[in-house]
Amino acid sequence: MSTYLITGANRGIGLELVRQLKNRGEDVIATCRSTSSELNALSVRVETGIDISSRDSIINLRESLNDIKVDVLIQNAGIAEFNSLSNLDPESILHQFEVNALSPLCFVQTMLTHLSKAAKIALISSRMGSIEDNSSGGSYGYRMSKVALCMAGKSLSLDLKSKDIAVAILHPGLVSTRMTGFTSHGIHPKESVEGLIQRIDELTINNTGTFWHSNGEILPW
Repeated sequence: MSTYLITGANRGIGLELVRQLKNRGEDVIATCRSTSSELNALSVRVETGIDISSRDSIINLRESLNDIKVDVLIQNAGIAEFNSLSNLDPESILHQFEVNALSPLCFVQTMLTHLSKAAKIALISSRMGSIEDNSSGGSYGYRMSKVALCMAGKSLSLDLKSKDIAVAILHPGLVSTRMTGFTSHGIHPKESVEGLIQRIDELTINNTGTFWHSNGEILPW
């Protein structure tokens, strides 16, 4: 049994990660700004009031863990706001940078002392953070913030290699969740999370820093 810490765990992909990992016997710590009845029903440790963009919030989380060591940190929390060229909102773009890129990096840095030896870090990014894969334009804030998260993940994979900590940068696929407006074109969170967990299970120090689709495809930068 390993200890997993999952951010943004009250709904969508985060909630499904908690469900599947708990069902296979892992020890799960679920963090979120506010909990949900679905999360509470899973009978895992839930840390509420955790806003990844608040340093004080993350420090409080770190202190509440006491001597617990985390084997796998899954940074899932994030936001998506639409920004077209004709409707550019600089404040929205900056906010997405803060939540989707800077905050995950700061979260990892703050939690390093609670990672076990040979721990794993999984950053939930998006193929919309791939420059080569961008064939439709738009979505400026979201795309730019996810590119930044991918870069942060790659640097972390190099900086933490000497500590034997491996980092995966993961695209969950187009998933039918509230964030995507429950799109009919998306896959079910169950399918996405099955792939994400498989990628995390296969993560080693030898393939650290790889940008994967949940289905196992290696994505271009």
